[in-house]
Amino acid sequence: MKILVEQIITPYTSTDDEVFDIARARIKKTRALSISGKMYIYKSSVDARHKENIKLVSTVCAEVEPLKQRANLYLSKFGIKTFCEESVEFNLVGEMPKQPPIVVGFGPCGMFCALGLARAGLKPIVIERGGDVDSRVLAVEKFYATKVLSVDTNIQFGAGGAGTFSDGKLTTGINDPKCSYVLKTLCEFGAPSDILYKAKPHIGTDLLRGIIKNIAIEIERLGGKIYYNTKLISFENGVALTTNGAFAYSSLILAIGHSARDTYSYLLSKGVAIEPKPFSVGVRVEHLQEDINLALYGESALNPRLGAASYNVSHRENGRGVYSFCMCPGGEVVAAQSEENSIVVNGMSCYARDGKNANSAIAVQINREDYGSTPIKAIDFQRDLEKKAFLVAGSTYRAPIQTLGDFYEEKAINEPKRIEPTYMGGYTEICDLNKVLPKVVCDYLKLGFEKFGRKIKGFNAKDVPLTGVETRTSAPIRILRTENYNMLTDENVYPGGEGAGYAGGIMSASVDGINIALAILKRNI
Repeated sequence: MKILVEQIITPYTSTDDEVFDIARARIKKTRALSISGKMYIYKSSVDARHKENIKLVSTVCAEVEPLKQRANLYLSKFGIKTFCEESVEFNLVGEMPKQPPIVVGFGPCGMFCALGLARAGLKPIVIERGGDVDSRVLAVEKFYATKVLSVDTNIQFGAGGAGTFSDGKLTTGINDPKCSYVLKTLCEFGAPSDILYKAKPHIGTDLLRGIIKNIAIEIERLGGKIYYNTKLISFENGVALTTNGAFAYSSLILAIGHSARDTYSYLLSKGVAIEPKPFSVGVRVEHLQEDINLALYGESALNPRLGAASYNVSHRENGRGVYSFCMCPGGEVVAAQSEENSIVVNGMSCYARDGKNANSAIAVQINREDYGSTPIKAIDFQRDLEKKAFLVAGSTYRAPIQTLGDFYEEKAINEPKRIEPTYMGGYTEICDLNKVLPKVVCDYLKLGFEKFGRKIKGFNAKDVPLTGVETRTSAPIRILRTENYNMLTDENVYPGGEGAGYAGGIMSASVDGINIALAILKRNI
């Protein structure tokens, strides 16, 4: 039997052995259990709400034997509960389909769906409009050097999806046991083991790239096939037409990502049931990481055990929210456009998070009435901001930047000096972002910075740089599907992940891909 010993609170400098000693003492105190096997850290987080007294909060998993019947009745008052991990098994129910499943897109949703189907013996075909990991890195480097954008292989498109060029965060708001399977699978293919127990796990763009390569190798080892630089054109009657020929399929999984606007247009023209949904837009803010560390950790900021500090701030007023998104400690702001003559920014950091700056999106909620309540108008709303940012900064792929002080005063005079912008190595242009973003967005950004500055010292300093525009926080639409994950108008097509409007990050998209694979395997095709 396994148990979890929760809420073990110790100084943040505590060792694992010191945490285990407390867990042992608490188990012994129950007089109902005896430790019979291994013990390990199940979850660990830093509580820095009081900078002068930072604590480590741990949960320990232990193998035990009950000393009395119904021992679990005695456990809750000791902060202990029984624990049973849910396993994920990919087994085909019914006959093997005559045609393979086709997975469109090799981001987290498509990757975990394809891996599950491959482990069940279905030998999936994956088509990915962008290149493999190495090709993506070269394409991004070429764009930075020449300002010539590849519209199919970039920070949005290619192996691993948009998450490949990110902080590799593995936090999620969903409470699904399959999250544990995702973490263990990532470790199986090269992720550090600390993601299994850290409360805010991350991999970083540098490690994530190798993991994606390894998963791709495993899918092909199991008989699957991945076609890069292959874009879906259309599908009808069990045949997908692509830029690399036609493929027959038994099931078609649309894991297209939140930037596949051409695919959205095709689906709308086909009469697929799609609805607009709320999304957010805003800017990237940068601070010196040492300032964030000091603000959140105080005198302990220099202790290497704490690492680079991260934050999560939000405020809601009059039915609209403003919040931080995709915070990247020790990272950089990246050029994330996938269409020519546009500007899109995002954030990225390596596993070590050892860059000079911290950055995050500060985003404002966009509601249906802001853009006209149709899927096309939602997409156009994003696109128009991206085009406007490109034009206002000189039409050279320079990103518009502005100090926060100038943003409040609606002027573009002061150049960031103390904090150097990281977008494309500083390839930026001083502009007034009030002339790029809608007034309601600017008003809520100003409100947000005022509120957040009260929580984090220096957050709203006048000289912090803002880089625009952040528009791809999530898909602006949702492709409707049944409770069995298939499309309303075609039972053999399965929309999933962020691009279909059912996820918001690596973890939730991966779980959605797993759920789609399991749904396909349970169908008696």
